[in-house]
Order: sequence, then C-alpha cells, then structure tokens
Amino acid sequence: MKNKILSILVLSALVAMSSCTDLDEKLYDKVPMDDYGKTDSEIQTIVGSAYASLRGFSDSDQGGTNCYPTCEYVFFLDECASDEACIPTRGTDWYDSGRYQEIQRHSWSAGNIMILSSWKYCFQGIASVNTVIYQVDKSELTEDAKAVVKAELRGIRAYYYLLLVDQFGNVPIVTDFGGEGLPANSSRADVFKFIETELTEALPLLPATKTYGRFTQAVANSLLARLYLNAEVWTGTARWQDCLDACDKVTGYTLEGNYFNSFKTANETSGEIIFSIPYDHKAGTVGNYLASMTYHYNQKFAFSPNGTYPWCGNGISAQPGLYSSFEEGDIRRGSLLIGEQINMSTGSVIMMDNGNPLIYTEEITNYENALQNEGARLHKYEVQAEDQWERDNDWVLIRYAEIIMMKAEANYRLGFTANALSFVNELRTRAGLSELKPEALDLQALDNEWKHEFVFEGLRRTTNIRFGTFFEKWWEKPTDTPKTRGIYPIPASILELNSKLSQNPGY
Repeated sequence: MKNKILSILVLSALVAMSSCTDLDEKLYDKVPMDDYGKTDSEIQTIVGSAYASLRGFSDSDQGGTNCYPTCEYVFFLDECASDEACIPTRGTDWYDSGRYQEIQRHSWSAGNIMILSSWKYCFQGIASVNTVIYQVDKSELTEDAKAVVKAELRGIRAYYYLLLVDQFGNVPIVTDFGGEGLPANSSRADVFKFIETELTEALPLLPATKTYGRFTQAVANSLLARLYLNAEVWTGTARWQDCLDACDKVTGYTLEGNYFNSFKTANETSGEIIFSIPYDHKAGTVGNYLASMTYHYNQKFAFSPNGTYPWCGNGISAQPGLYSSFEEGDIRRGSLLIGEQINMSTGSVIMMDNGNPLIYTEEITNYENALQNEGARLHKYEVQAEDQWERDNDWVLIRYAEIIMMKAEANYRLGFTANALSFVNELRTRAGLSELKPEALDLQALDNEWKHEFVFEGLRRTTNIRFGTFFEKWWEKPTDTPKTRGIYPIPASILELNSKLSQNPGY
C-alpha cells in the first residue's frame, strides 16, 4: 500500500535497517509485510525495525542529507545552535554553502539542509513506527497482545515527537500508516498533549524491569520528566511538580562511579544508561562516526601506532570558553581534547601537513578561516586503536544523571533549595569537585551543571532556551536572537509539497 503521508513528510522511501534490543546485541533484519508477522515471535522481530529507525539514515535527496542522530546534520544542528559547539570553516573545508555559519549565528533560513535533515530523521522514524503498528494490527495476535506490543511502538513514536515539539513546535501528528491526503499542522500545545497521552497510556503495558535498548516504564517516565521540565517553554504553563513525580518513578538505576563508563565502547554494561541506540559495526549498523568528524586529519597517529585509525574530518569543535568554564579538577573536562597530540610510534608531537605541531587550542581566532588545530575536540566517547569508521559505542539518549539533574532544577524552581542542592552535589561529588555551598546555588550554577554534566549529549540547545541564554549574544553570535527562533522553520521543501502546512511565526 502506498503511504502518501510518508511521501510528503519524509521525501524518501523507507530504507532497510537493523535493530538491537538486548544486552547480547543480537540484531534483526527488517522483514517484508506479506505473509510474515502473524505470530508473537515474528512480531517481535518486526518491532526491531522501529528501534532500528533510531539509528537514522542517509539519502541522496536535497543534495545528500545525512540524518544520523550521532553526527553530521541532526546532532550538529542543535549542538552548533547552542553555546557548546561550532563548526569553523578551515580554509576550503566545512563551508558547505554557509550552512554551519547560519546555525552558529542563528541566521538560518527554511532552506538550510541541516534543518531538513532533522525533520526527515523524525518523520522517517515515525513512518517506520506507523508501518510496524499497521503490521501488528493485521497480525493474528489477540487484542491484548497487540496492545502490549504497540505500547513500545507508541513510546518510540512519542520520542520522535518530543524531538519535534522541541525543534519545530507546530508539526503534523501522523499515526495512520495508510492515511490519504495531506496532514496539517497541529499546535505546539496539541503536540505536547499528544506526547503526554501516548506515554501515559503506554506506561502500564511497558516492561517494568530494566531491559537494555528497549522502551520500558523507566524510559517513558524519563521522557515524561523531560516533557514536564520544558512545559513552560512549550505550552506556557510550568509543570515542575509533574517533572518531579515522573523522576521519582524512575528506579533501578545508579550513577556509575566512573563518569566515563557510560561512554565506553562496551557501554551496554553501564548501570546508568536508561535508553540508548545500540551500534555494532560487525552487525552492519551505520551512522555512528562522530569521532571522525571532530579530530584532525592526522589524529590517527595519536590513537594507533601504525596510523590505521580511521580518517578524520577536522570539523566540529567546542566553542571557545567551554573548556575553561569547567572548574579545575572536574573530571568531566576530559570530554574535551586539548593540547599536544603525541605520535604513539615516535613519542613526538604529531605534525600537521602544514609543518606545524598538532596542538589543539581552546581559542578559535577566526571562525570563517580557522587554523587546523584550533578548537577543543569532542572526546567524550572512548577511543580505541581498532575502531572502525562506524563506532561500536552505543549512543546514550537518557542516563540516570539526567534524572538527578531534572530533580535538582525542578526542586529549585519550586523553592526547595536544600533538595536541589543535594542533587547537584551528588553529581559534583562524582565529578571530583567540592560540594556547592547553599549560597552558591542559583540559576547560573544550575545551568553550569547542565552544561558540564551533559556536554556533547545533545541537550544544550534545549537547556539554553529554558534558561533564556539562547536569545543572548555569545561567541560568533553578535546580536540577540529573536524569540521566534526558539523553534526552527518548517523546511521550505516540505512546505512546497504540502499546502496544508503553515510556516512557523517569524519565518
């Protein structure tokens, strides 16, 4: 059956992907819809394709959009719109029609391909989920069994809509695989309510126990907490207590003693990760190559003595000021790579092709013509000499530290400062820092903890908006940002295909 809504929203056909949903990282191939999917075991295999959609995809449409949540346009979009990261133009590299400069300076238009990629990533995933729900409905399972299977699927779809309500605000709500006609915008408030309803209705049918890579009750409650944390921005009504209530329902997880355990190559053993996207290059998963997008071209000699580490693109870096914003002794500063890079074979500083030593600096002297070594590099996930282009580190979407930080902020905004302080200090102690004194806890201190604890985890733009700093001047953003740019425009190419959609205000 032709899915007309999919054609309009995604602009590309569904691609074959694989999925991992357990600790053994066993992956399932996507299967056809004809005679398959009648039994419970077959349905569970099909559900894997919905999870696989989280890995994203690449296509040749619109000049080659890369819709991967771990790197390139989807990850780059929100990171470089925040005060956290940037992609400097280095000579002839990384200009790409000015798309990164537009995001950095908040001067983007509806034609920016990065915005299109994020839209496509979400609606491709939604289409994949809707396809599987259609298959479940056509199966021979009992209605009760169908409801249990669909609870996970509705949860995954709600995750995509949470990204959309954050980035675009007023988007179509599409739940019908075989729908005819073009969908219209729903208001941001209606999308918010849809997400809340989907998660709360799915909750009692979701697994109550920890299951790595699966959508469980803990995942649903974590997303509800995120939803309520940002409710004032997204709907105009604060819901701090609802955020706390949802956080309190997330149990069975603990902070790892070592902050970086959750970002190791084999991070599926972390007791802190609530939800992640599993990757395994041996199983053919693709899209997780962020490391190669940040390190210098010759970084390979620092990671492997024979220089066999994958090629790197010398792209995304930390914005100046981020590295120095960490307190001395904060182990989370290790998420950024700075200083001399040593050749593992010779013991000497690696030389760049221009004959200068490879020494990463925090400062970037000229954003439009940066030197090759300028900018601290993203170094949060473990690097190993035998890494392939497609990394095996599972991409962390939610971890228990976020639950603690949401409790801290919600308590503070409700006036329960002592409670907030205890949660902040729990994270600071793990980071090797002294506890904050009561008089030192304010919104700035909370913002700093969000920035340092979750550096390069894709949360910073949302945090900037919630704290209001998104609209202020910062490095290479010389003017204030209009409030209308708290959401992105609906991509121009999408509007051309669907006359029922209305552009967001201010664009």
